[in-house]
Amino acid sequence: MPLSRVQQSLQREAGGRRRSLSAVAVSQEQIRADLATLRQQLAWMNASLVSLCRPCPWHWELFQGSCYLFSRSQRTWESSVSACEDMSAQLVVVNTADEQKFLQSWEIRNEKRTWIGLSDRHTEGSWQWVDGTPVGLSFWKQGEPNNHGDEDCVELYNDGWNDSLCHLEKAWICEMPSSPCPVP
Repeated sequence: MPLSRVQQSLQREAGGRRRSLSAVAVSQEQIRADLATLRQQLAWMNASLVSLCRPCPWHWELFQGSCYLFSRSQRTWESSVSACEDMSAQLVVVNTADEQKFLQSWEIRNEKRTWIGLSDRHTEGSWQWVDGTPVGLSFWKQGEPNNHGDEDCVELYNDGWNDSLCHLEKAWICEMPSSPCPVP
């Protein structure tokens, strides 16, 4: 093969390599641009999801880091405990005066006697919450608890707590911790 043909062949091959390298550089730039676009879209989607975050399930109300469900139906105290447990919650445990005020403020509960998670079912006069803690802060109505007729379960009524018969059907309140929303 004459030398000129070899040189021409090498030049063609070198030109092809330059074009291939140029195409690779363009391809890398396109990948970088696509990646930047995807990052922007991901940031927008994350911001959108944060705005959709609900710390409590639907029909539950948020107050000071807890979620509350105010029942529309009536059940016995034990059945109310079970209903809350079925929702991965517990019959409400009142820990603060603010929480007591919040619970009493709901119109859905207004004028309704409502079960809370307090009873002395295991030992008369030894009031315990459903989570096993003894009662500390209390909001008993004047003259209560009176154990009239062997009353072992506690209801929330307009102006405080009252011990009542556990087999009676009343509205009830479930409580669970709220879920944190992601920070953008």
